Amino acid sequence: MGIYVNPNNEAFKEDLKLKIFVDKSELISLTNSLLDSDNKYMCVSRPRRFGKTIGVNLLTAYYSKGCDSKELFSNLKIANNPDFETHLNKYNVISLCISKFKEIGKDVDNILPTMISSIKLELQEEFPQIKDKINRPLLLVLSEIYRLTKEKFIVLIDDWDYIFRVTNKSKIRDDYLNYLIVLFNDSPYIKLAYLTGLLPVKKYKALSSLNNFDEYTMLNPGKSAEYFGYTEDEMKELCVKFNSDYDDVKSWYDGYLMSNNIHIFNPRSIKKALPEGKLKEYWFSIYYFEVLGTPINRNLRGLREKVIKLLGGERINADVSDFQSDIEAIRYSDEILTLLVHLGYLSYDESSKEIFIPNHEIRAEIGKTLERSEWKEVLRALNNSDNLLKATWNLDEKLVVEYIVKAHLDLSTLFKFNSEETLRLVLFIAYHSALRYYSFKKEYTSGKDIADLILIPYKNSNKPLIVIELKHCKTSGTLIDNIKEKKYIDTIENYSGVIILVSLTYDDRKYSCEIEKINK
Repeated sequence: MGIYVNPNNEAFKEDLKLKIFVDKSELISLTNSLLDSDNKYMCVSRPRRFGKTIGVNLLTAYYSKGCDSKELFSNLKIANNPDFETHLNKYNVISLCISKFKEIGKDVDNILPTMISSIKLELQEEFPQIKDKINRPLLLVLSEIYRLTKEKFIVLIDDWDYIFRVTNKSKIRDDYLNYLIVLFNDSPYIKLAYLTGLLPVKKYKALSSLNNFDEYTMLNPGKSAEYFGYTEDEMKELCVKFNSDYDDVKSWYDGYLMSNNIHIFNPRSIKKALPEGKLKEYWFSIYYFEVLGTPINRNLRGLREKVIKLLGGERINADVSDFQSDIEAIRYSDEILTLLVHLGYLSYDESSKEIFIPNHEIRAEIGKTLERSEWKEVLRALNNSDNLLKATWNLDEKLVVEYIVKAHLDLSTLFKFNSEETLRLVLFIAYHSALRYYSFKKEYTSGKDIADLILIPYKNSNKPLIVIELKHCKTSGTLIDNIKEKKYIDTIENYSGVIILVSLTYDDRKYSCEIEKINK
């Protein structure tokens, strides 16, 4: 039993003690079905903190000959599988996390040699019969062990793409990638190879790497969809356990649409939000999200227009097929948006081929990134958002008009001033800061130049419900009665309390506003 070769199950024991542990052990059913098959090479790419490491710990505890995990799994779902004991702790396992091989104060060029020497040292201890051959390349050492023992290896590599993310040195990248290609190329000593990372395994620069690996990505998760992140059913149980409102939690952390219409919640945020009882932004990765900043400032191939549509609650069509995993090789706006899907900042609907912002948490993070950009028009709208919301609460018609006009004028530099699309974007972006207190419900009447937005306060909020109607109107007059006639209020089930009705009309770029407070 070693740290990397046939390790113990201590890491998974720690996972089981987490405040929130969701049983994903049926992932083992998937990997068991791939053992020794033509599809035994698999790479799971998911955003940070989406359960990839727990998955590796799970598989290590299950397969490794270096431990006895029967009792550990006895109360998990996989224990009910008829093949559960067939593969339990039966195999030689090499389990690695690439990022842990970077020595403090040293460059990443030490990772590959450190990893190789560490594995070979433990192989020598585990298989003393290959002592005189230990100085051979790793693949030959593994081949020799297989020849002598007829036992294959399960190789589990977490954070496999770490080197590509932290260095732009071509030699270090190429040496590492070529080593993996050789190690996993038609290898008789491999029973299963399981890699996890942030980005897909193929298409680094001009190299079409590791082509024998099947990819399980945010775009094409295949049968792995439900094993990374929390499903709707799992979240409903957790919300009951932690006395949290499911609809509010869903607004903040849901939105990742996977295959077979599976919705996935962000597990990192859930593990923070539910125990703390507070909905806010918990999950972000500044290093990768800042990849959006420079292209926005350069307005790469219309990226600004697409980002503002996304921020305004719209979906946009995007070509996700021609994506280079090498961030430095990105040339087009659709490639950047596809990258953000893989990193968890956008979601993709395969049926409609559309990209969208998945939830309030991510929309808030995008707003923060734009606040650090040089995009003055959007900056003004976002910076005025707090003031607009306060003016609405205060029933200040004059100030509401002032801030809406500013947002409309700024956004019309990108879109037709009087278009229905611009009306929608104006409302959504102008009230961006309200995401801290409200979930947004859009009610748009197509073809009538009307855009409606309902701000529904979270259950633990003391804020009033707000109904806003913005209309391009050639005649003066109030829309308050119109709002009431539409019975928007009746569509908000189980709501009682203060409601603010906001009626905005404009003609020839002149606005008028009426605000009324009522009780339900």
